[in-house]
Amino acid sequence: MHALKKNRPLRRIVLASAATVSGMVLLLSLKPHASPEAALAVPVPSSSSSASSGSTGSGGSGGSTSTATKTVTGDTVQTQWGPVQVRVTLEGGKLTDVTAVQYPTDNPRDQQINGYALPRLRSEALQAQSANIDTVSGATYTSGGYRQSLQSALDSARG
Repeated sequence: MHALKKNRPLRRIVLASAATVSGMVLLLSLKPHASPEAALAVPVPSSSSSASSGSTGSGGSGGSTSTATKTVTGDTVQTQWGPVQVRVTLEGGKLTDVTAVQYPTDNPRDQQINGYALPRLRSEALQAQSANIDTVSGATYTSGGYRQSLQSALDSARG
């Protein structure tokens, strides 16, 4: 006998409901979760798109052994979802800060993705002291743009 016989409509309803509930649970379990702290740590994008560099401290010639602080904004990289640009701060040739100046914020999904991706990318860049950082899962385009802008800023600052 067939399990879903026409004379057993209640069984069909129960099985269809169970399949629907199971599917919804699976879909919701795949939703990325971001901690509230990570979402708050994202800097507000600014409209500045020009590269800037400044030097303070006691370094006359700007050599790599100088203790001068240098801040440089990298190139704006156009990604599929919008522009990405970072600003770096180096002290004595060491990367001390990375800030995302521009990143996609057009919709809530962009904000959610960048809320967890940008702090991870910043942390990895500071740890690696270079643009050789991993891609954040779920933020492939932002990660690629972040790496390219970071590399251009580091090239400008160190070169």
